[in-house]
Amino acid sequence: MHPLKHTPISLEQARDALSPIYQHMQASPLLSCQALSQQLDCELYIKHENHNPTGSFKIRGGINLMHHLAKTNARGVITFSTGNHGLSVAQSAAWFGLPATIVVPEGNNPAKNRRIKATGANLLEAGSSFEHAAQTAERLCNEQGLYYAHPADEPCLINGVASEFLEILEQLPDIDALILPIGAGSELAAATLVLKQLKPEVEIFAVQAESSPAAYLSWRAGRIQSADNRTFAGGFATGSGYALPFSYYRESLSDFVLLSEQEIYQGIALAAHYTQNLMEGAGSASLMAALRLRERLKGKKVVVQFSGANASASELRHAYQLPCFEHGLNAL
Repeated sequence: MHPLKHTPISLEQARDALSPIYQHMQASPLLSCQALSQQLDCELYIKHENHNPTGSFKIRGGINLMHHLAKTNARGVITFSTGNHGLSVAQSAAWFGLPATIVVPEGNNPAKNRRIKATGANLLEAGSSFEHAAQTAERLCNEQGLYYAHPADEPCLINGVASEFLEILEQLPDIDALILPIGAGSELAAATLVLKQLKPEVEIFAVQAESSPAAYLSWRAGRIQSADNRTFAGGFATGSGYALPFSYYRESLSDFVLLSEQEIYQGIALAAHYTQNLMEGAGSASLMAALRLRERLKGKKVVVQFSGANASASELRHAYQLPCFEHGLNAL
């Protein structure tokens, strides 16, 4: 096993990741949303990870991983993804001069595929799901001697993503609650790493698609579960929980929200209506989760995350035809 797989996950490693990350990006904005605060009767803030290079929080982990990988004799890196993780690895590898191969499922989001190709990475489409793409990535990794950057069970990714939550505590020290989407789970693990050590009273809520509920089922059962994986939202589209992030969020969440496909589209429309941000499905799902949790969030300082902005044209067309695109929460 490659030595990087044994990197400790720690606050020290997360703080060390800030320097290489800030060579390629700035701290993302944390902005108050007055209209939604009034509607939901809380102080609502949005952490705009959609403003990062590559349009998602994933770039933080990619930069930190490639910063460390570039110091080794790696021949290149390979991963599997439905888009944002792959784009993060592809762009970060290009910045650090490493060849990258990204395996995505057939029929993957064309906007994400286009952006991955633009980095110069080798994009391969294989299989009908996240898990099928993983099988191809594992085989090619063994055949070609590449570093296998797992999208969840990867310590350097989690340490890099943890930089987001160090920023949040600096930007809003008296935060009461945080809402995050979950697919493979690296971000929830990173949030738990930081917040449960530095501000353990913060409530952490997860949100996932009910049509791809593997992380939710794993959390509810207290052990890794697999499930159907049918959501349109790539950031949610995983069919299994993953051991490393699960070991962090298993006992650290206040609650879990599952959204229907229609609610995920409504989140995209609400993000546009209230913030004029163009979001993808998982990227704005935290808004709909806040709506579902409104009674528990009353009077609190709440951070929701805009995690990704790489929607396909078809997703946006569907979302922007919904009444809430024009009328906001009044249409729900």
